Amino acid sequence: MPFEPDGSNDVLHKKSRLKAAELNQHALGYGALAEAEWQAAGIAAPDLPAMRRYRLERIRAELKRRDYAGALLYDPVNIRYATDATNMQLWVAHNRTRHCFVATDGPVVLFDYFSCEHLSDHSGVVDEVRPAVSWAYLYSGELTGQKVRRWAAGIADLVLKHGGGNRRIAVDHINPEGIEELARLGISTGNGEAVMENARLIKSPDEILAMRRAIAACEAAMGEMEKALRPGISENELWAELHRGNIARGGEWIETRLLSSGPRTNPWFQECSSRTIEAGELVAFDTDLIGPYGFCADLSRTWLCGDAPPSQEQRDLFRIAADQIAHNTELMRPGISFRDLVEGSSVPPGDCFPARYGVLYHGVGLADEYPTLPHASDWTDDTPDGVLEPGMVLCVESYIGRLGGYEGVKIEEQILITETGNEKLSTYPLDNRLLGG
Repeated sequence: MPFEPDGSNDVLHKKSRLKAAELNQHALGYGALAEAEWQAAGIAAPDLPAMRRYRLERIRAELKRRDYAGALLYDPVNIRYATDATNMQLWVAHNRTRHCFVATDGPVVLFDYFSCEHLSDHSGVVDEVRPAVSWAYLYSGELTGQKVRRWAAGIADLVLKHGGGNRRIAVDHINPEGIEELARLGISTGNGEAVMENARLIKSPDEILAMRRAIAACEAAMGEMEKALRPGISENELWAELHRGNIARGGEWIETRLLSSGPRTNPWFQECSSRTIEAGELVAFDTDLIGPYGFCADLSRTWLCGDAPPSQEQRDLFRIAADQIAHNTELMRPGISFRDLVEGSSVPPGDCFPARYGVLYHGVGLADEYPTLPHASDWTDDTPDGVLEPGMVLCVESYIGRLGGYEGVKIEEQILITETGNEKLSTYPLDNRLLGG
């Protein structure tokens, strides 16, 4: 053992927690590969303590604006935003074993999985860690009601201590039993998604630096992926290169399996398969990648497999998509309304319009975020309007494939709204052969 125990479990627990906290992935950083690439790209390191304080201030400002005593968060992406601490992110997304309470005027209390106190010691914004009481059926079975009562008592106690008489809290994702029990204890609940999406909407300069680094890591992995593209490789094998590159640079996960080749590129939204990619075929993909710092790099590219020149049809589809992206990006500026942005946007031609992508633009941060802007023809009375503001980041989307056609093209770029216009954060080049270069 590295030390002599004195018989006290408290001492052993403290030493164990300290060791684990010092070796936490967030404390260790992202490693030589990622750091060297970021240095070569000239992307400075974000000030993480400042970023974490900014996020907490954004949440609390939104809570005050909506007159809530606090927020109860279960979505692991929302917990990441509030605490910058992670724990089995995909697993806890469907097993409710971790949650967080952010008091509007009071502490941040993280209810974490058993024996996981060390996972947030780096954050500087978590005031207390408690063991989570999970009343998911996985743990409570037919005794869910008893577990809910124990869980709700702990939440109500925090609200009563720190709410200043306010008994309203915002909750993002929760089963009805929890809402009912909180109501029985006099705690009313509102829409936590509205709080968190609006808090996450405007990125700080440090968040933009972190996002630039995540995109750079994603694009480096895309480069490795493109080098691996050759006739005879399967879609799954090619897609694995993106996963490998993301994980090697400290990234976290990929949200979808959107890579397809040849005839599987039309219609879009075919998931990656065992199909063998052949020479002369298009390969289209959407990264949907959660990379370093937990930031999303949501980029799409379409490549030509092999050395043969593309067909005229492939060039035509690609040119339509590239022109749509260029036109729609040019429109993005601070002060333009969502509706005006959509109304002025380029859309696919008639024979491609029925197979169009579902949205023209969507927000992006730690994941895909608000707002989501459809085509003008898909705008309905319940589509929310708003205004682009500096610090927002949106993806601009295009899918071009003829209805009933053989192949299709997917392109997507990630765009920062600046004080004077916009900046394209994604830099990976389009396939010059398909552009006609």
